[in-house]
Amino acid sequence: MNIRRAFGGRAAGAAAIFATGAILLSACGGSGAGGAGSDATGSGASAQSGDASTGFSLAKGDTIGVAMPTQTSERWIADGNAVKEGLEKAGYKVDLQFANDDIPTQTQQVDQMITNGAKVLVLASIDGTALSSQLDKAAQAGIKVISYDRLIRDNKNVDYYVSFDNYKVGVAQGTALLRGMGIVDKDGKEVAGHPTGLNIELFAGSNDDNNSQFFFNGAMEALKPYIDNKTLVVKSGQTNFDQVATLRWQQDVAQKRMEDLITSTYGGGSGKIAGVLSPYDGISRGIITALQGAGYGKDIAAGLPIVTGQDAEIASVKLINDGVQSSTIFKDTRSLAEQTIKTVTALGEGKEPEINNTTDYDNGVKVVPSYLLEVKTIFKEDIESEIIGSGYWTADEVKAGVAAK
Repeated sequence: MNIRRAFGGRAAGAAAIFATGAILLSACGGSGAGGAGSDATGSGASAQSGDASTGFSLAKGDTIGVAMPTQTSERWIADGNAVKEGLEKAGYKVDLQFANDDIPTQTQQVDQMITNGAKVLVLASIDGTALSSQLDKAAQAGIKVISYDRLIRDNKNVDYYVSFDNYKVGVAQGTALLRGMGIVDKDGKEVAGHPTGLNIELFAGSNDDNNSQFFFNGAMEALKPYIDNKTLVVKSGQTNFDQVATLRWQQDVAQKRMEDLITSTYGGGSGKIAGVLSPYDGISRGIITALQGAGYGKDIAAGLPIVTGQDAEIASVKLINDGVQSSTIFKDTRSLAEQTIKTVTALGEGKEPEINNTTDYDNGVKVVPSYLLEVKTIFKEDIESEIIGSGYWTADEVKAGVAAK
């Protein structure tokens, strides 16, 4: 795990995040959680804050359960460790669990967190509908639930959602594909005399992840006008979300589908692929492997199609730097961890956490109060300023395509 990435690469960056939590904890003075009036152990009424009407209270030293979906993606390892370290610095105990993309494992882990007395659950679900009974148990126990990056669906017991603006992520991905193919410029304005009749194929995320539909719908907002006017042609005809979804976001699943598309739709000299909408860097690498294996060239300059991505994974940032992958969407998970820490510490003070969206994220039962973070699109020209300059990855890591240990 590259802890440096999770907290900006410098001790000062980590200190700034943790200081935020410390300020929040101390802001309520002598009577709040962690205030001057608390005793050394954090016990007693002066160390607790909460809503007596719901049975919720949170004090320094209480346990926060953090459930992450997998350790097969570097971003989830970074997320889990960033949240854990930040909450521990803010004075809480943390039970961090990774479920390795197995739904029964995650449900058991969350059940155990509830049994062990967690006061808040931070949940990045594998399947957005699979934790309903756990959420019901949490509500009965007076536990607050923060849905982390992936919105948990079809249950009223989701208290807060902390994520990026996922619809805008999709719009950015679609726009990046258009830019990579020379249809729009870096400001998103249509280029005069741009090429037309370009073949593209579409990939989406896992159909059990609520975010996937937001990504896809946002991307199609950008792409559909150009599909309608024949600038872009989805030659396979696969434009429906269910047709293009990639189960569990798996790289090998994406690679196999791309190989099948090349064989079934583009075999026998029946046209070339100009671009592929990919929602995630792991999927992108599977797509690129399939395209390279089919003779499309080793990089974009040699004829490889334009391929988008998401998450700024180090392997894909190297590919972008090397001219192989066209772009990725940079979701700075340090900011996501920081906002989650702010949400928990606000609850510890008995305050309402900061929210900036109360209209868009309906989980099928309720509109979940949300805090949405902004994202950035990364092309090769942006790596130095946005990725290396922010300390997310170092120049050496980008060159190697591997996170430093």
